Amino acid sequence: MSEITDFDSLRRAMAENGEQPEGPARNARAEQLLAEAERLNVPLAVIEALGHQLKVYNYSSEKDKMFVPFARLLRMWDERPEDFDEYETHSLHWVFKWMTAGMLDQPHIPLASVEKWLGEMEHRYRLAGHSERAVRSAEFHVAAHVGDVARAERAYAAWLSADRDGMADCHACELHGQGWWQAERGRDAEAVELWRPVLEGEYSCAHQPHTALASSLTPLLRLGRVDEARAHHLRGFRLVRPMESMRGAYADHVEFCALTGNEARGLELLAQRPAYFTDSGHPRSRLDFLAVVTLLMDRLVQLGLGGQRVPGPAGRAWTAAELAVHTRAQAEALAARFDLRNGTSHISEGARSRMAQRPLVDRLPLGVRTAARPAAASPAPPVRPTATPAADVPADASGLPALIAEARRLSETLQPHAMEAWAAVARAAEGLAGVELDARDRAEIADHQAMDRGPEGADLFERAAALYAEAGDPGEALAAHARAAYVRALAGDVDGALAAVAGPCDTVLALYAEDGTGVRQTASVLIGRARILMRRVHEADGPVAQADLSAADAAAREVLALVDGYAGDDVRLASRAAEARAMLAEITARTGDLRAAAELFQRASDEYVDAGLPWFAVEYEARLAGLAHHLGDPAGAERALRAALEHGGPHLEATGRAQLHLQLAEVLGGRDRAEEAADHALQAAHWADEAGQGPTLGAWARQQLGGLLLRLGRWAEAAEVLESALPDLTAETHGDGAVVQTQWWLGDCLSELGEHRAAAERRLQAAEIARHWPEQQDHATLAHLAAESLGQAGLLTEADRAYARAGDLWRSLGSVHGLVRSLRARAWLALRTGASGEGRGVEAAGVESGSVESGGVEPGGVDGARGDRARELMTAAVRECRAALDSVDDEEARLRLVAELGHTHRQFADLLARYGAEAAKDDAIRGAFEEALAQVDRAAGTFASLGETALHERTGAELAAGRLEVDLGRPGAGAARARAVLAAYEGADDGDATVQSRRAEAGRLLNVPEARVE
Repeated sequence: MSEITDFDSLRRAMAENGEQPEGPARNARAEQLLAEAERLNVPLAVIEALGHQLKVYNYSSEKDKMFVPFARLLRMWDERPEDFDEYETHSLHWVFKWMTAGMLDQPHIPLASVEKWLGEMEHRYRLAGHSERAVRSAEFHVAAHVGDVARAERAYAAWLSADRDGMADCHACELHGQGWWQAERGRDAEAVELWRPVLEGEYSCAHQPHTALASSLTPLLRLGRVDEARAHHLRGFRLVRPMESMRGAYADHVEFCALTGNEARGLELLAQRPAYFTDSGHPRSRLDFLAVVTLLMDRLVQLGLGGQRVPGPAGRAWTAAELAVHTRAQAEALAARFDLRNGTSHISEGARSRMAQRPLVDRLPLGVRTAARPAAASPAPPVRPTATPAADVPADASGLPALIAEARRLSETLQPHAMEAWAAVARAAEGLAGVELDARDRAEIADHQAMDRGPEGADLFERAAALYAEAGDPGEALAAHARAAYVRALAGDVDGALAAVAGPCDTVLALYAEDGTGVRQTASVLIGRARILMRRVHEADGPVAQADLSAADAAAREVLALVDGYAGDDVRLASRAAEARAMLAEITARTGDLRAAAELFQRASDEYVDAGLPWFAVEYEARLAGLAHHLGDPAGAERALRAALEHGGPHLEATGRAQLHLQLAEVLGGRDRAEEAADHALQAAHWADEAGQGPTLGAWARQQLGGLLLRLGRWAEAAEVLESALPDLTAETHGDGAVVQTQWWLGDCLSELGEHRAAAERRLQAAEIARHWPEQQDHATLAHLAAESLGQAGLLTEADRAYARAGDLWRSLGSVHGLVRSLRARAWLALRTGASGEGRGVEAAGVESGSVESGGVEPGGVDGARGDRARELMTAAVRECRAALDSVDDEEARLRLVAELGHTHRQFADLLARYGAEAAKDDAIRGAFEEALAQVDRAAGTFASLGETALHERTGAELAAGRLEVDLGRPGAGAARARAVLAAYEGADDGDATVQSRRAEAGRLLNVPEARVE
């Protein structure tokens, strides 16, 4: 903490404090600075310190403290207005608006006092010559607050019709207030349209678009524009999260979670801000927060989760039900205090309405990592079995036959939930005294119970076989034996399973030949043997033995030969044919004939769909998509995956749905359809979470979603998603390549968002992992990008080290372009770095990527040592280019190196010109400009050697040279260069923006007076 010795050091300290995070610590420092200002005995110092204190109070949870410094400032103005400079005079009148709004938000301040201050504001604005626009805006907010709609509408109209002047709120804040009123009056579409310029970044300020994004959430949900609402939540919450003063906007995000089935995320938001429950400096935002907490807790109670532990006020543990009661009572009491002050019931009505809202979306996937939705809140399965254990249990035996008939219908037609239906039959029979099911019924119950148990169902299948035999169906008994054998294969005993199925196969074929059983039962036994033989194909570690392939192929063909011509409308036989054909597809794929395999998979899928069993086609359509990918047919892969999702419909399990959506996202992303791909990646993340696979499959989906959002330029959303994916991504599960890529993408997002220090951290973390890879291209690129971010963050010494590291890596890789750009970037850093090695920032992004533009140098001149170091590094960059040109053979590579040399000379010239402009002595200035002119001439000549492909680069260099000629007192020479540029563009396309710019600049050089000497 710097010592305050004079007015300048006080101003520096206030500026430093203004950059600190909002909150009590910043406020306390402002109070200390006021005490320091009073000791300086400079009236303006006290005025500025009071203004600083007032500002930090306003942007914090301690808004109630700002009235004291304002009253003192107003008294000082009334006593000695000459002590205020122009800026502080403007500021004093500006914060009148804060006072009026601030008083409204404090229920202990009488409404009469608020009206008095509104009148005082109007009087003082009139005396100062200001428009009444800000006054009418303040009046509108007073009227809207108390629920006086007629007065609010009059004031609203007067606000919009008054002239904008220096006292009007910024465009962003005005548009937010206007949109808020439209939403308040039920005109959601008009509200969103008013907010559009703020939401799209046309207008912004310290608290916008933060507030507009938050305010838009519920209106967008009511309009059914859920995708926009999701995007605004992800983007807006990122802005609101670090700002203590934005409790009201934070509450909007909690409300959004409660209204979209994201209760778990809402709880996470509450846990991040425990102080919001009790901070009392701004009662109005506290009321908003308490109301939405009540809304969220009520929602949990409605879902049967009233006993769940939830974040709440410090000092005790809370359940959802307890917190709901607590926050409702506090919200209602606080609203009553406002209404008592206002003489209306408007605030209480609004709070009750907010707490009583119902969800607008059952579940809106967000894409970010969050706790799993509580089990009691999970949606019911989309398709229910006809027979259920509770609703369909008959009161007496007369209803049992209907249950059995329905269960048999489901199983005969291979419908989903047949197992649940037979389980319901079993429960119904058990619940009816004296009811004895016949052997056939008991056989089918045991058969379906066995199917439900997977590898553990062998004994039940054998029991079913015995019951089928007892019921006089030897063929179905043999089929059950075959199913028992297959279960043994699933458990790993393929040899035992083959031995067990051999007898049933021989027996059923003999029975079939004698008409002792049907084709359906025979096919069931044969498909069982084929399935067992396919286990050897599936489980082979490496190439499959030819004997195993041949045996499986023969078994599948035997099934096809049996059922061919018999399927007709028999769903079961059609299913056997399709399954056998899919087996042949798998065997064909193992032999390497992928096209033939794809055709067989497609035919098997079509057969399932034609038989009315589309859900069975899903597995094979997924395999078909994989083959299409290997065959270089992305369109085919897309068709197969879409078909799988369509055919699976509600029958797909969450994991399968997640996998299909993720595969489709990857295919669409590869086909440059990032928008649609992002939608599928979002769905993949959602279904992975629903399946309890958030840390594994869900992390993959989030990683892909973040990358796609990055491609779409949705930086804030992408950053939120990627940050949520990172904790689950591990080298062991996902591979270190996925971790590096995620860090890389996140660094790119943060860089675009201006969070350069955080971007540097991500890029450095990724570079550290890539450092150990055999191939070092990614390591070099990440080191270079990290250097760029460090420079933009103002960490110039660290940036130089990172560029040096990148340069060494580029050299080891033989990348002259990377090496040269790292040297150029270091040259600019050298010019900007002070004696201590630190500076205030560097725009290295354009410089190191080869741009001809360069950033500014710190005010105060450039010392010789820094200039010498910058020259040395830029000279090294030129030398590396020339050395590479001397040894290059490839013509395309040579042309690229010539262009790189031209850009390097041009940047050398820009650097020298900047050095000269900041030099302290005339001879140093002139010398640097002459040096710069020589370099820019070399740049122009180098670009000229490339012909028309580098015309714009050459003319840009010529114009830069012309400007230097003028600065050196030679306007005639500058004009000559301008004429050469105009001649170069004779007949050029007038609509080309670069051509227009070059011609305009040349025209300005031609109009420089001859007598001008710099």
